[in-house]
Amino acid sequence: MYVEVLVEIQNKQVDKTFTYKVKEEQQENVKIGCRVLVPFGKMIIEGYVLNILKETERDAKEIIEVLDEEPVLNEEMLTLGKELKELTLCSLSACYSAMLPKALKASHKSKVNKKLESYLKLCVSFETAYQCCKSASQKDVIHLFEQENVLLKKKANLVSASATKTLIKNKIIEEITSEVYRYQIKNTNQEEKCSLNEEQTKAVNEIEKGLNTSNIYLLHGVTGSGKTEVYLELIEQVIKQEKQALVLVPEISITTQLIKRFSKRFTRLACLHSGLSDGERFDEWRKILRNEVDIVIGARSAVFAPLKNIGIIIFDEEHSESFKQENNPKYHALDVAKIRSKTHQCPIVLGSATPSLETMARAMKKRYTYIPLTKRVAGGSLPLVSLVDMEPEIKMHHPILSRELECSIIEALNNNEQVLLLLNRRGYSTTISCSNCGYTYRCPYCDITLTYHKSSNQLRCHYCGYTIYKSDICPECKEEGLNYYGLGTEKLEDYLEEVFPTAKIVRMDRDSTTKKGAYDQIIEDFQNHKYDILLGTQMISKGLDFDHVSLVGILNADQSLNIPDYRSNERTFSLLYQACGRAGRRKKRGQVILQTFNPEHYILKCVQNENYFDFYKYEMNIRKTLKYPPFFYLVTILIKSKDYHEASQEASKIAKYLKSQIDSSTILLGPTTANQFMINKVYHFEINIKYRFDDKLKEALKELDSMYLMNKKVAIDIDFQ
Repeated sequence: MYVEVLVEIQNKQVDKTFTYKVKEEQQENVKIGCRVLVPFGKMIIEGYVLNILKETERDAKEIIEVLDEEPVLNEEMLTLGKELKELTLCSLSACYSAMLPKALKASHKSKVNKKLESYLKLCVSFETAYQCCKSASQKDVIHLFEQENVLLKKKANLVSASATKTLIKNKIIEEITSEVYRYQIKNTNQEEKCSLNEEQTKAVNEIEKGLNTSNIYLLHGVTGSGKTEVYLELIEQVIKQEKQALVLVPEISITTQLIKRFSKRFTRLACLHSGLSDGERFDEWRKILRNEVDIVIGARSAVFAPLKNIGIIIFDEEHSESFKQENNPKYHALDVAKIRSKTHQCPIVLGSATPSLETMARAMKKRYTYIPLTKRVAGGSLPLVSLVDMEPEIKMHHPILSRELECSIIEALNNNEQVLLLLNRRGYSTTISCSNCGYTYRCPYCDITLTYHKSSNQLRCHYCGYTIYKSDICPECKEEGLNYYGLGTEKLEDYLEEVFPTAKIVRMDRDSTTKKGAYDQIIEDFQNHKYDILLGTQMISKGLDFDHVSLVGILNADQSLNIPDYRSNERTFSLLYQACGRAGRRKKRGQVILQTFNPEHYILKCVQNENYFDFYKYEMNIRKTLKYPPFFYLVTILIKSKDYHEASQEASKIAKYLKSQIDSSTILLGPTTANQFMINKVYHFEINIKYRFDDKLKEALKELDSMYLMNKKVAIDIDFQ
């Protein structure tokens, strides 16, 4: 017996199977989709069994060990990996690796053990056990069994470890070992189902009709319109059919509140996101594999959860760019979901207050079924949004908080209400420069300014992670002339503590949530009104539902409009509109203040008027004129090298090659230097291809990819956007 093994080397040069012989005593355990330990050259590495052969024409080395009792990749996952490879032009090994938690990746260094717990149970009746006790401490241990038949050994040890040991030795109690899951979802008190309003009922009825199809629905609901309640009702119907639900969210912070909400209606839940430890993800994955859950809630990679009978796939905040993986394989979770939807014949529901332009365009063309939710539940109104021009505010010495925002915060605090402040830039200062000689702290590897983080007194590069400690003396002229420019969440926190000394303030950004459970704790504490002001980056802008937030302030509202990216308008509109939606989600109407230097900008006016469709029409006209998605498909090719001239020359060669291969209607732009030209001392050039229909392009890109497999000086990255 022989097996074809895909070894765990994410290098396209070895992106193929290798044949190994299976020893007779191992044959019973070898299954397609299992991991095995094999010799490969001078190494011993892991790999996935992709095929079983009775015989082979060539000599083959023997596999060393079968690592799994059951396959970690089922038949659907094996097929999905091959489709993902075709979709992203990535190695098959990288595709399978993306699907699995770290503990199950074919990598010998990432072994995670099951968590075992010791329990005790009585070997005899309670009365007999009590009579057999020879000391008071033994009786105290036995007393624990009056309420429980089985209890944790460590609970008995707290009473008396020596007495517990003696009772086990005398066979009055016995020790048993059982596996426990590391991540426990707290099942809160079951709540009564909310009665749906007319729009919600219509939405549920419409989607229910397609529960056994691969239809795609756009649930376009204004913030606070009760999209989550629609999800809950649909999932209940799916579970009644003995099927499972997959719910995808863009942020860990949203996962926290969603799980809390779901646990009030359902008990068999699993969670998958990067905030879990390796052991917790390992446990949750196996819980899903064992069919112990009805619902999986998670971030992007949860789209690969090994559910066997999916009845519905839901994308909450579908517009979020977090659903696109930036590393190889560069997949979009929706593309993967569409494949799984066809496999399981289940619908996809895309929920958002600000759908992506591509999604809305497909809904308008009736490729997706459009379902609107136009009203907030419980009769709530959308907040009142005002724009504040910061140019006169700066002249009046109010560079951080405008007079209007400062007065509104004071009023909210006096009314015992809560405030949300959004500043989409972490750190303390974005630039530190010397007023004496002009020196500016820059990353030596990426050639961008370093961001100052006051809490750790460090200057950090947010691209490569380069970090140095800040000195008060300029490293160039040795004078004390350092000035701090730019505003980050840390500096804003300091400023707020100074201006509002009695207010309880909490910050939520990537720096303040590094500690495990920090997201959950901040959200829970703010929900329980332990804090008056929550300030943070975009992670506080969507999906969060707080009862007492009456005011949302947005600082530097227009900063992302200046990013050189065709999606910058869309991202800005979504961020601001979603952030506005956190205000006044109950009966009292909320207030939103946007601070900007461009109060007449059309995108900001659309946010102020809470008009998605005006924004949609405006942006679609621009996209059509400039030939961007959804009117054209876009492929970006990054050419990377540590040698500037090598990268530049190869970029020109690639452009010339592609021009000779593609259709005349396809547009090729570049090569040009990428927006971030140098990252970690690697130079980046960029080629963009816009096309509508081009049968030759995919084959040309595959050929191009294969050309650079053996090139050690230049690498290319192909991204279908």
